[in-house]
Amino acid sequence: MNTRRQFLRQLGLGAAALPFVSNLNAFASRAMTSARKQRLVVMFSPNGTVPWDFWPDEEGDEFTLKRILEPLRDFQRRMMVMHGLCDKVRGDGDGHMRGMGCLLTGIELYPGNIQGGSDTPAGWASGISIDQEIARYLQSKEETRTRFGTLEFGVMVPDRADTWTRMSYAGANKPAAPIDDPYQMFRKLYGQVKDREVLTSVLDSVQEDLKKISQIVSSEDRHLLEEHTTFVRAMEEQLKQTQTMDAGHAVPELEAGIKEENDNIPQITKMQMDLLVNSFVNDFSRVATFQITNSVGQPKMRWLGIDEGHHELSHEPDENKEAHEKLTKINTWYCEQLAYLVRRLSETPEPGGEGSLLDNTLIVWGNELGQGNSHTLNNIPFVMVGNGCDFNMGRSLKFDNQPHNRLLVALAHGFGHHIETFGNPEFCKDGVLTGLV
Repeated sequence: MNTRRQFLRQLGLGAAALPFVSNLNAFASRAMTSARKQRLVVMFSPNGTVPWDFWPDEEGDEFTLKRILEPLRDFQRRMMVMHGLCDKVRGDGDGHMRGMGCLLTGIELYPGNIQGGSDTPAGWASGISIDQEIARYLQSKEETRTRFGTLEFGVMVPDRADTWTRMSYAGANKPAAPIDDPYQMFRKLYGQVKDREVLTSVLDSVQEDLKKISQIVSSEDRHLLEEHTTFVRAMEEQLKQTQTMDAGHAVPELEAGIKEENDNIPQITKMQMDLLVNSFVNDFSRVATFQITNSVGQPKMRWLGIDEGHHELSHEPDENKEAHEKLTKINTWYCEQLAYLVRRLSETPEPGGEGSLLDNTLIVWGNELGQGNSHTLNNIPFVMVGNGCDFNMGRSLKFDNQPHNRLLVALAHGFGHHIETFGNPEFCKDGVLTGLV
């Protein structure tokens, strides 16, 4: 990163141009241009799944997708469904809290004063999460270091900070807050904007600098630069439109406890996913989390014709077929969002390399519970898509009640980070999860 800044200074360019050149070969070291750009995305959706509409009946490479996973049909040969992985971490906190706080950390929660459903209160997780661990490993080497080690995307995550709203941890007692405002994420990626009312174009301030850069880089880099700036300009137009809309309409009075963004969840999700793909194209980061709402999340998916809150529905018994039909629709919608991200990655060429972004990206979709009404931490619905870790994809696997810690170790190994344990070492005695490669 210092090398890029030195190049900019030598050209007489401002630091504001840095985000636009971070992925250009002309500004990268030889080690960086030769190394494969492996990437990881962990996507979260809450409140368990509907087992009979989720898990394939078959095991192996010939399996039929159930309703919830049907949106991924076009990518069945590039996905892996893993039944039988369990969150075995116990201790303080209720099932939702431990499911969320231990999902990526694999270790107990600290004692604390956050009271859950019926168990003892708890605090934050007592260890780092696997996304942050992998990012730390990548950031330790010049050839894999990026501007941001990780990016934490969110969609309608409550403003409050507690164990139900945080899944990523920079270390023990160090939760990482997701950014659920796409405009805030845009500012993080492309620079500070003081206020929407005084919004000015980021591109306007660096336009002359970008012209200078385009004159000295290769045609391939020039094409990337043009795509990059076009995307940023489109995002800024959306920001300006939002500014105009906000100025023309009074803020409505909302019922207490209901977030005003609820009905915009589909649009916000798409905007955030587009930003995520763009951040990978431009090598801002190679590790990201994507958290849709939160543990015990209560979005009301009115765009699906569902007026009840998600968490409320998830408590209904199996005999309530109407409720579980709605839950299947909700979880199918989450899978549709994953499919959108997968398709975007598959259709985006790998900058400076071969294939697509999906060829070098692994997406892990997880949940804090196996099923909502029982609050079970068994059979957590884990699905992986993409070829970022060169796992043997296109299969339905059935494990025998294995600790999910072993999967977390396998993810690290997929990035060349050969740790022996992760989280609570008691759950790693059998080593890395086998059968993935």
